[in-house]
Amino acid sequence: MKIKLLSTFVLFTSQFSFSQTVKGKIVFNNYAIPNVEVINSNSRTLTVSDAKGHFSIDAKTNDILVFIARDYELAKIVINPLIINDKDLIIELILKPEELKEVVIANIPSIKLNLKSNYEQEKLDEYALEKAAKTPKIIGMNMGTIPNGMDFIRMGSDLAKIFKKEKEPPKKENPIVPFKELAKTNCDQKYFINTLKIKPDEIELFLDFCDADPKSKTIATLKNVLSTMDFLLEKSITFKKQIVLEK
Repeated sequence: MKIKLLSTFVLFTSQFSFSQTVKGKIVFNNYAIPNVEVINSNSRTLTVSDAKGHFSIDAKTNDILVFIARDYELAKIVINPLIINDKDLIIELILKPEELKEVVIANIPSIKLNLKSNYEQEKLDEYALEKAAKTPKIIGMNMGTIPNGMDFIRMGSDLAKIFKKEKEPPKKENPIVPFKELAKTNCDQKYFINTLKIKPDEIELFLDFCDADPKSKTIATLKNVLSTMDFLLEKSITFKKQIVLEK
């Protein structure tokens, strides 16, 4: 009986100890990315994605795949049984921020600015008063203006701008989903129990352990399933070692 159990265990573990073909598609905003170098950093093998972003490479459990493409951030994943069995594996790359070239401006003339912000408007008001004083008055007829008075048109325009600013609703920022909520949404309980080997009564404690790592905040902002799974797999190893030490 012991021999049968041992042989069954060897067959089960050997399934993931040998290289298997990992297939997937590399995209950015749902658009395929061709000519991406896919490198197995453990076996030192390399392949390149085709015109439709598809790639195929041999790998085994715990191998690290690195994705390198021009104009995109470098990405990596750690191979686990779930990734090997995934028939619709999607790798999403992040576009690098555009670098602006340095521009040198020479021979700039010196400009003196008046400290009074309403200087220009005061000059326009003075000009309007001077013009009104020189304009001949027609006796007995109301021209709709007040001599040396205020500019009601300009005042009305200024008030309209103020009310417009007050009516504009504040811009809404995209809320950041807490890491624990992201992990529960992307991974079911079977993943924690069967793949990560976390006991059911220790799942909440494990998620708190992951959430305490500052890296979890970065993972939460990415909202990427593969990045989340990669981080959980990495933290599960440390968590189980810590549980053993505490016991």
